[in-house]
Order: sequence, then C-alpha cells, then structure tokens
Amino acid sequence: MSGHSKWATTKHKKAAIDAKRGKLFAKLIKNIEVAARTGGGDPAANPTLFDAIQKAKKSSVPNENIDRAVKRGSGAEGGGADYQSVVYEGYGPGGVAVLVEALTDNRNRASSDIRLALTRNGGSLADPGSVSYMFARKGVIEVAASAGVDEDAILDAVLDADPDEVNVHDGGFEIVTAPENLLAVRQALQAAGIDYDSAEVQFVPSVEVRLDADGVKKIMRVVDALEDSDDVQNVYTNFDASDEVLAEAMGQ
Repeated sequence: MSGHSKWATTKHKKAAIDAKRGKLFAKLIKNIEVAARTGGGDPAANPTLFDAIQKAKKSSVPNENIDRAVKRGSGAEGGGADYQSVVYEGYGPGGVAVLVEALTDNRNRASSDIRLALTRNGGSLADPGSVSYMFARKGVIEVAASAGVDEDAILDAVLDADPDEVNVHDGGFEIVTAPENLLAVRQALQAAGIDYDSAEVQFVPSVEVRLDADGVKKIMRVVDALEDSDDVQNVYTNFDASDEVLAEAMGQ
C-alpha cells in the first residue's frame, strides 16, 4: 500500500468526524463555479465540471446549490467572483513538504492566511519550486467500498484505460493514473456500472518523509489550520507512516 493511499485512508477517517461541513460545501461550490467558468456550464461537454458536480453530490451538497454555482460560473446568473488559482509551497514540522492549492479573489489575503497557518504550527512558507519537484500531477479516482465491488472487479473495468496503480484502503479503493487518462478511467468505471466518489487531478508525492505518531499529529494540525482558510481548496503533503502509527495518531 502506498503512502498516498495511507494518506487517503487518514483523510477518509478524518472526514468521518469532521463537523466543518459548511466550509466543505463552500469549497466544493467554488470548484463547480470555476469549472463552469473555465469550460462551460454543460457537464456532458465539460469533464472537469462533471467531476466537480459528482464530488459535491457525494458530499451531500444540495442540488439547488450546485445548479446556482453552475449558473454563476457559466454567466447565466450574476454574482460570481473572479477566482484565481494559486499554488503555495511550504514545509511542515519534520521537514514534511506541503503544497496548497487555493482559489481566491484576494491573493494578499490568501498568502497571509496560508503563511500564518504554517508558521503558527511549526512550518514555513517556501519559495516557488522548493517542494513541488517532490510531487507529480496524477489523476486520482476514489471508489467507496460497496457490495460486489472488489479489487479484481475494478482492475477488470479499468485495465484497458491503462491506470498506473490501484490501491486498497479502509474506505474503498484509489485508482491512480496519468492526468490525461483520468477521463478514460472514469468512463471505464461508469461503463462497468461501478460508482465513484471523486475523480480529479491531484499532487501525489514521489519522495516521502516517514513520521512517527507525534509527527503525524503535528502535520495534521498544519493541514487542519490550512484547510480552515476559505481560500484553500486542497492540501497535499509527502508524509508516510505505518498503519499502526496512523491509528495511534488518530486516537484509535
């Protein structure tokens, strides 16, 4: 099992006890709005929008909120903000690399919030290029565990779409592929009747830092502080830890 899959497991467990649903909804809605502005408001012709809507629905965002976000982004309804995509690089405690994806209408506010979240929790903001070389852009599809869906079924469904790997974690399965193959892998799952939770391009670490339970707790505090910013969409780190250490860090 890869470190990325273990981090996915940690995120799944964390999400199960995360009460900040309002913030999550806002981030998912912002994703939809930007996808609609960039590629148009028709999900059938805009795969990025299709997947942003799928992820929002799986997180129980109301359909009316999703529809309004599509309309704002596509220009069919007023009130949309001019969001800019920015990636920030930094270090967390223990030398863990941190990449932060933000969608913001105020770069100064976003930079200030991210710098503060890092420095208050034992980290620091870094110059562009300082840590990004330790990550690769990959398509990542999350499939929840369900009756009749196992690793063999997923492999049979996606093999012709040439995925890089299929990882098994507590919450289900994670399929990692080249970004240009993401749509083909997602469509292969759909053709096989396999439901998925999310399909998106992410930063996946190629160099990892091994942590003990205390180190995991420290980096989780950094991630929590960063995700508390309204401008932050995604936080990626390159830490790795054993299943036992993750369980200890999560208090299980």
